[in-house]
Amino acid sequence: MAARIRGILFDLGDTLLDFGRVDVRAMFEAGGRLAYQYLKDLGQPLPSFEAFHRRQLWAIRWNYLKSRLTRREFNALDLIGRLSISMGHDLTHQQTLDLAWLWYEPLSRTARMEPGLRGLLGRLRDSGLVLGLVSNTFVPGEVIDRHLGQLGLLEFLPVRVYSCDVRYRKPHRNIFLIALGQAKLAPAETIFVGDSLEADIAGANRAGMISVFKAPGHHRSGASVKPAHRIARLAEVEDIVAKCNQPA
Repeated sequence: MAARIRGILFDLGDTLLDFGRVDVRAMFEAGGRLAYQYLKDLGQPLPSFEAFHRRQLWAIRWNYLKSRLTRREFNALDLIGRLSISMGHDLTHQQTLDLAWLWYEPLSRTARMEPGLRGLLGRLRDSGLVLGLVSNTFVPGEVIDRHLGQLGLLEFLPVRVYSCDVRYRKPHRNIFLIALGQAKLAPAETIFVGDSLEADIAGANRAGMISVFKAPGHHRSGASVKPAHRIARLAEVEDIVAKCNQPA
């Protein structure tokens, strides 16, 4: 007899939120200008913006490459703190968090939600399901939480596991097991919804979860990684739960 579904964990980018086509260089420069002005307003010592931007860009690229080689995530908050100290800045923890938010803020403005998402999450939560988030990101968890709060989603996602906090990246089995542990859920009673076959579906399958591939009209047929279910819209998850939990 199949286990009853008791929880749903989601990926973030292109699953819960759609960031669309992102011009990474433009977003990084826009965030850099906000961060630079913030530091300037605080009276912190600064080089020219060009030198500041070049130094930050090099550091991000190097740490990103290293994280891919080592398969361990880095946390941009640590990186921002080290760079600030090297430039002679004297920042509180909250100021460092605010600085991290400013780097992310231009990207946050591009995020779009599926119509009715809050209502869907509310119904799933009110039905007794535990909901959560598992995301590969070097953006500090506090920053992502701030964004989710602005969108009115944070209250629905009590379990949130970010790779920058636990260092493991999807598809590593451990990041899924950490989330399951926090949610107090068994793999067989938990759905995982994601848009990446390699990171989300392969990882969820490896952890023994029920994988749901969100692919609005553009999935690869014949792929070696097989999800348990495919959906085009998050609203379809409700029907999957209903079918799995119907009496035998």
